Amino acid sequence: MRSSIVAAAPAAEDSITKAAPLTKLDLVDYLASGCKPKSRWRIGTEHEKFGFNKSTLKPLDYPQISQLFEALCERFNWQKEMEGDKVTGLKKDGQSISLEPGGQLELSGAPLETLHATCAELNSHLYEVKAVSEEMGVGFFGMGFHPKWPVEVFDMMPKGRFQIMRNYLPKVGKFGLDTMFRTCTVQVNLDFSSEEDMVKKFRVSLALQPVVTAIFANSPFTEGAPNGYLSYRSLTYTDMDGDRTGDLPFVFEDGFSFERYVDYALEVPMVFVYRDGKHVDCTGRSFKDFLLGRLPELPGELPTLSDWENHINTIYPEVRLKKYLEMRGADEGPWKRLCALPALWVGLLYDEEALESAYQLIKDWSRAERAMLRREAPKLGLKTRFRNGTLKDVAQEVLKLAKEGLERRGYNEVKFLEGVAEIVETGVTPAERLLELYNGKWDKCVDPMFHVLEY
Repeated sequence: MRSSIVAAAPAAEDSITKAAPLTKLDLVDYLASGCKPKSRWRIGTEHEKFGFNKSTLKPLDYPQISQLFEALCERFNWQKEMEGDKVTGLKKDGQSISLEPGGQLELSGAPLETLHATCAELNSHLYEVKAVSEEMGVGFFGMGFHPKWPVEVFDMMPKGRFQIMRNYLPKVGKFGLDTMFRTCTVQVNLDFSSEEDMVKKFRVSLALQPVVTAIFANSPFTEGAPNGYLSYRSLTYTDMDGDRTGDLPFVFEDGFSFERYVDYALEVPMVFVYRDGKHVDCTGRSFKDFLLGRLPELPGELPTLSDWENHINTIYPEVRLKKYLEMRGADEGPWKRLCALPALWVGLLYDEEALESAYQLIKDWSRAERAMLRREAPKLGLKTRFRNGTLKDVAQEVLKLAKEGLERRGYNEVKFLEGVAEIVETGVTPAERLLELYNGKWDKCVDPMFHVLEY
């Protein structure tokens, strides 16, 4: 599970080559294998954060990240993940800590049954990171887009696929390097029981993603000044790579299915193939050709399911389908909102009554309306005009449904929505609060927010 612009850590190469070439049906079955009964549904929460030197506010370089990883291993029993002779991630108890291109640190949590367990996991992680980072004179803070430094200041982390993406993305979009180096998000990954259940959840979550973008909007600054948006992070995904981002109108068409998503994914150009511990640059190539053994970089070689997994990890729509659904529309923020994001989606999607009510809410939204919301919500937040009201009105209904859904779950989880209740009630986003401080007591300086938003 990953939420960033770059792919998740590459799937391990299959130890045994398939006797027969992969077919499209194999790729469909891979997605369908995620179906599981409600008793086995889990919550997987992920969040990224920016590191900074407390004396200069500059981003961390790789030697500092490496030192941090070594300390986490020594003191808290994490296990290293290596790329060559470089430590690039850690694993423990179903969790992983990974590096994003500009040194952002990401926790991918274990699949857990309740929001209580999810937030306890998050608390433990932040405690460990803070215990080590304070001794190093560094800190971590949460925003959707870095408020101060240009791309050139960030030290690129030593992963092979990062260099491939760094070379490729500027050829296909305006904001590719921004998404790599200067964005952070929080996301939740949730299960489905059947293809029908997946379709309904996909439609609801994709339609409502702009609402969540508005509620969690927390990136109004670029290189020390207001950028004209409330969620600049969300804006960057509108012109990063049109082949692998977007709001996926086909999800709302009759006949949407696992197979239809596979058809879409097969049309997305490839980025890399992982072989013998190295990333092979395959940018722009067709996975369809790979299925036929016609990949120029690996002539005659056929893909494995691990290659398919790596490929779909390089697709970045607002909601992404793998063996679960990833909700990808929220800016990173402070602790209370990190727990509120999974609470909102669990309340909506894991209760049948809430899910059906949410579906009835969005089912007649037109393609033009959904596109408008995706375009305007990053700029106007909850003040975005929609039909006879604003996005605030929709957010209030969504929050009500989520609260009722959590109450019916019976785990006493409603309290985790408190992190966004005031935002939805007032219609004032976190970004607008930061702009008030910037224009007031901070005297048009972004530096104080490093410490205000520090974990």
